[in-house]
Amino acid sequence: MASTRNLHDNRLADAWATIKAHSDAGLPLDQDASRLAFADPEFLLRRETRGIRFQLELLKPDLEQQAHGIENTIVVFGSARFRSQDEATALVTAAEAGGDPEVLRRAKALARNAHYYEKARAFGRLVAEYSAGKEPRDMLFICTGGGPGIMQAANRGAYEGDGISVGLSIALPMEEAANPYVTPALSFKFHYFALRKMHFMMRAKALVAFPGGFGTLDELFEVITLVQTRKARQVPIVLFGSDYWKRLIDFDVLVDEGVISPADLQLFRYADEPQAAWDHIRGFYKL
Repeated sequence: MASTRNLHDNRLADAWATIKAHSDAGLPLDQDASRLAFADPEFLLRRETRGIRFQLELLKPDLEQQAHGIENTIVVFGSARFRSQDEATALVTAAEAGGDPEVLRRAKALARNAHYYEKARAFGRLVAEYSAGKEPRDMLFICTGGGPGIMQAANRGAYEGDGISVGLSIALPMEEAANPYVTPALSFKFHYFALRKMHFMMRAKALVAFPGGFGTLDELFEVITLVQTRKARQVPIVLFGSDYWKRLIDFDVLVDEGVISPADLQLFRYADEPQAAWDHIRGFYKL
């Protein structure tokens, strides 16, 4: 009697099993010529294989997010330097005791901006609480750059709202580990800024940009440009902290000088409270 075969069995040998078999047999994995190409880090790190590394950085986070049902995200950008209200207050107290005017100035700036941390935290919680109990395709997940400051605050809010959230970290010379509130299985590390930016946009249904520096500005204008040029579908873009953004960038100058059209000012809007930012996103999608 012929044995039956499973229709879904793989017909090709499993690559991981091959590597393990080589190891179990005592075959060295560090000989350049005989080493399997996909198990050869020196080969994968050559200049000529950069395109393969691009593909890997595209695929790994994509497949993992698919496996966890992450279809729709709200991306939160903002300064990595901002601290919570408690942390900032403690830094001011320590700086006053230390007597260094420059240290005290920086500490007071952090204390002045700590409300942005707390508002990003509240926003993250709003998103997580909205998604609780919904089908995966209807859920919205917080996605950040995975670092400290505003990024940590948004991930923290999602965590406190019993939600999961994504962190897309970048490997930098003075890098820190991902903040502790990113869901571990959704904490990804990138080498290439370009691939990281692509992942921000692949699932983004909205962008909320809190006050930040060069990195925040880079990411904000990347998104605005993609939407303006129709390379990405229109999504809600919220500039959180109207006083900060209006002092930093006079968008009307761009209109007056003819380098953007008046209609381009409708690509984004300002908000000063978490609920207002969330209401705009909900209104855009009629949630």
